[in-house]
Amino acid sequence: MQPAPTPMPVPTTPEHKLPNDEIMFKDVSISTLNGFLGLAIQWLVVPFAIICMFVTYELGALIVIGIIMQILLSILWFLMFNSYLVINPNEGAAMQFFGKYKGTVDKQGFHFFINPLYEKQKISLRIRNFESAKLKVNDVNANPIEIAAVVVWKVVDTAEALFEVDNYQNYVQIQSEAALRAMATKYPYDIIEDKDVGGIALSSHQEVIAQELQISVEARLKRAGIEVLEARISHLAYSQEIAQAMLRRQQASAVVAARSEIVKGAVGMVEMALEQLSEKNIIELNEEKKATMVSNLLVVLCSETDTTPVVNTGSL
Repeated sequence: MQPAPTPMPVPTTPEHKLPNDEIMFKDVSISTLNGFLGLAIQWLVVPFAIICMFVTYELGALIVIGIIMQILLSILWFLMFNSYLVINPNEGAAMQFFGKYKGTVDKQGFHFFINPLYEKQKISLRIRNFESAKLKVNDVNANPIEIAAVVVWKVVDTAEALFEVDNYQNYVQIQSEAALRAMATKYPYDIIEDKDVGGIALSSHQEVIAQELQISVEARLKRAGIEVLEARISHLAYSQEIAQAMLRRQQASAVVAARSEIVKGAVGMVEMALEQLSEKNIIELNEEKKATMVSNLLVVLCSETDTTPVVNTGSL
């Protein structure tokens, strides 16, 4: 008997990896100087160095080097105006050097960079919210419904939000609506059909639905460095073409449930009346008289309108 062949190893090339494993950018802190120290360097040190270059003019052969140094320092002095950065509370800025990501500054205050050629992209880290459009989807019973949700979110990773997705705000909106659509198709609008009894419904289990929606939205937005603080349904209704029919169906279900309770109570009252008449020996009733009495009592107890009593002057 030949041994089983050794299974081939699974390729680990990038095209076989899941998209969620290919996050290229994460926030990396970058060191900065105090902005006021930078002002001192620009307005005191650099001009002093330029003035000192005039000394080289007296050295004869080094005059060309002095002129070149003065030109370079003058250019540097003007470039240093791009080295300053003000970070407000709950704000971050990503630094790029000729297209390459160098780091993120998220500490509030006045900052100064040694490299004046950094390109700065600011992004707000404040809490935001938006309400999705009213989406028309089919629930698990294929009933068309209208649904909308409010999503509360904030950016927690500046690099991911800027460089992993294109237009992270639009990404939040599209992915949130996609998650809402997917969740709405998993549950019924209301517990109407027998197969839905004991399950979760969109209209009656709001906390459960909100928790699942939040988890689903956050899983989709995690790649963009976004944290979802809350996601909750803000609008839920049957679509217009079936709204009246479903309203009548709900009314019919309510009527049937009410009638069931009325009949159950009426039967109990009739049974109690017959037992008490028999125990106290008030009157002896044969089967025909019992049937007549039960019929009359049920009519009186189950009728929606007041009944008109008929006084029997003869025998029962």
